[in-house]
Amino acid sequence: MFKTKRFGMFIHWGIYSVNKIHEQEMWRYGTSKEAYEEYARSFNPKNYNPHDWVKLAKDSGFDYITFTTKHHDGFCMWDTAYSDYKVTNTPYGKDVLKELADACHKEGIGLSLYYSVPDWHHNNYPNNIGHHEIERTDKDYAPNEALYIEYVKNQVKELVTNYGRIESFFWDIPPKTRDKSLNELIRSYQPHIYINNRGYDEGDFSTPERVSADGAVFEGLTEACDSVGAESWGYRESEDYHSMLYLTSAIDRYMAMGANYVLNAGPDSDGRICGQARKILEDVGAWYKNVKEALFATPVRYEWASKKAMVTTKSQNTLYIHLPPNPPSSGFFIKEAKVLPKSATILNNGKELNITWDKIPSLFDGNAGNLKQVLHIFGIPVDALASETIIIKLEFEKLDGAFEESSQSSDKRIL
Repeated sequence: MFKTKRFGMFIHWGIYSVNKIHEQEMWRYGTSKEAYEEYARSFNPKNYNPHDWVKLAKDSGFDYITFTTKHHDGFCMWDTAYSDYKVTNTPYGKDVLKELADACHKEGIGLSLYYSVPDWHHNNYPNNIGHHEIERTDKDYAPNEALYIEYVKNQVKELVTNYGRIESFFWDIPPKTRDKSLNELIRSYQPHIYINNRGYDEGDFSTPERVSADGAVFEGLTEACDSVGAESWGYRESEDYHSMLYLTSAIDRYMAMGANYVLNAGPDSDGRICGQARKILEDVGAWYKNVKEALFATPVRYEWASKKAMVTTKSQNTLYIHLPPNPPSSGFFIKEAKVLPKSATILNNGKELNITWDKIPSLFDGNAGNLKQVLHIFGIPVDALASETIIIKLEFEKLDGAFEESSQSSDKRIL
């Protein structure tokens, strides 16, 4: 992971799919705890087929799946021994995590686990009525942080011992309490694992969510995440879906800067990833597989690219130029180039581009006959590829020294 496994599929699934409006229904819509927990009585995903999820992931180029074992609602999507509020007590009656884990391991897809720190069901969760917390007034509520942490430890031990190799552990919503023993517990059973920064200590990697990247190079391990839907992570019947250009641009920017990326879809209450969500995953996957070599290449920062809102990566003597969304024209020039590339190719479709030394009229400084030749790359079908991020592959005899030395920068960012 973070070297060979860099593109993940996030899956938010739970009893919130029954009402089809949002995974945080209790908090955002004010649904009572009693009414919400009734959804467990009807949760029966008869068409749940984890092999279909894994096939979709493989066909779309994903390296791993991150699955929500317990979201803020406290409902457990595995057969835990520490709560009755779990999937094996629904009409479905099976351990969906076990079924998914078996399918992932069989097909060579990595498995990562999400676990929410806030818990709107557990009677000992120490509500501070802060971010992603709801007020509890029911008579059984008895907040006790020590007892809740013991509960979390017991459940986490189940998750990291009963489901084979786990690539990463994704805590959600950092608690105010710091307790390194939880991550130490995880590592004692899965020593190779990566743990994010939303748990009881700082973890191994940061997790920017639904935010744009600025085009610099990440210094620390980073896994960005977003969903195919603009409004929700779980299944929402009236969802507003992100555009292909929005998603490919975000994935391109983060991965070209050195980060991992996980893209989420929420299965419906029947267990299916279908409709527009599935099509987006398939379409993004087709784009990703075409341009993957550029996303796995080494981030490199050139001032001339930054001025044009471009990101660049390199591999040996190949330079990849990641164009910004909605490029303004079908070509661009590089004044700082010192040699002509051997070839220029659009990774999206394999089309060869025109490259030449040229005198560009817009560079005229008012002195007749003073135009200098610059590298000109043109003929990019920007309209035909308007729905996706375009990446240009330039191959050189020798990339070192191909541009003026002053044009390279080493600016870095940590998110």
